[in-house]
Amino acid sequence: MKIDYEVVIIGSGVAGMTSAIYLKRSGVSCCLLEKEIPGGQITKSSSITNYPGILDISGPDFSNIIYKQVTDLGVTYKYADVLGIDIKDDLKIIKTDMGDIITKKIIIATGRIPKKLNIHGEEELIGKGISYCALCDGNFFKGEDIAVIGGGNSAIEEAIYLSKICKSVTIIHRKEEFRADKILLDKLKNISNIKYKMSYIPKSFNEKDNKLASITIIGKDNKEENLKVKGCFIYIGQVPNSKIFKGLIKYDREGYIKVNEHRKTNIDGIYAVGDVVKKDAYQLITAMNDGVIASVNCIEELKN
Repeated sequence: MKIDYEVVIIGSGVAGMTSAIYLKRSGVSCCLLEKEIPGGQITKSSSITNYPGILDISGPDFSNIIYKQVTDLGVTYKYADVLGIDIKDDLKIIKTDMGDIITKKIIIATGRIPKKLNIHGEEELIGKGISYCALCDGNFFKGEDIAVIGGGNSAIEEAIYLSKICKSVTIIHRKEEFRADKILLDKLKNISNIKYKMSYIPKSFNEKDNKLASITIIGKDNKEENLKVKGCFIYIGQVPNSKIFKGLIKYDREGYIKVNEHRKTNIDGIYAVGDVVKKDAYQLITAMNDGVIASVNCIEELKN
C-alpha cells in the first residue's frame, strides 16, 4: 500500500499542533486530522494567565497563533471524524468519514471532553439553556440570571467572565470550599453580582417552553430549592476522549491511554500525547511537552 503521510496526528489541540510543528520542521510529511476547530478545549477558555511569557490572552487567540504557525509551515490540515484504526503489517490505516488515510505512524492527541452530570433534563436542554462553554454561549444570556456548576479553576474563571455579561451568576458547588487557585478566589471577593450555593448538588434541570427555566438543587440538610435561571454552565471536570480506540490501545480504568516515557502506546508506531494521557497536571505546557517528546521519537525512528 502507498502511504499518504509518514505521520498522522489525530486531534489539533495544543499537543497535536506542537507535534505537527516539530515534525514538519524536520522534513517529515504529516497531517493533522480534526473534526472541530483547531485548539481543542483551550478555545473555550476566556482567559489564559498562567502560560509563561504571556501575561493574558484568550483561548481562541492563543490557539489561532499556533494554528498559523502550523499552516505557515505547510502542514496538511484535514477536517474528518476518525472512526477507527486498522493495522496492516508496519502500516496504519485510519478510517474516517472522509475515507481511509494510510500512514507509518500515528500520534493520538484527542484530548478530553466535558464531564456531564447525567441528571434529569440535562441532555434534553443542551443548547436550550445548558452549555459547557461560557465563551461560546455566554452572550446568549446577556442581562439574564444564570448559574455555574463547579468549584475548580474553570468554573471560577468562567463565572468571573460571565459576571461581566449577565445580570447575576450563582455558583453551585457540592463542597464547603472551592478548589480553585487563590488568585481567582481573591477576584471573586470584589464581584457583587456573583452569588454562592455551597454544599449544594443539582438534582434536575427544569424546562418551560422547551427552554431551561430553573434548577432543582439539594442542600446538605436534604432540603430542595428551585433556582430560577435562564442559563447554566457546567464545569465539573473532563473525561479522556479515547473510546474510538477501544480494543486496540491499552488504557486505564478512567479511559486515559497508557504510554511510556517516550509517549509510545502498546502498539508499535502509535503514540499518545496531551490530555488523553494520565498526568499530574493538565496544562498547556505539559500538553506541548508531550507533543515534543512524541514527535522527536517519531523523527528518530523514521530516520532509522
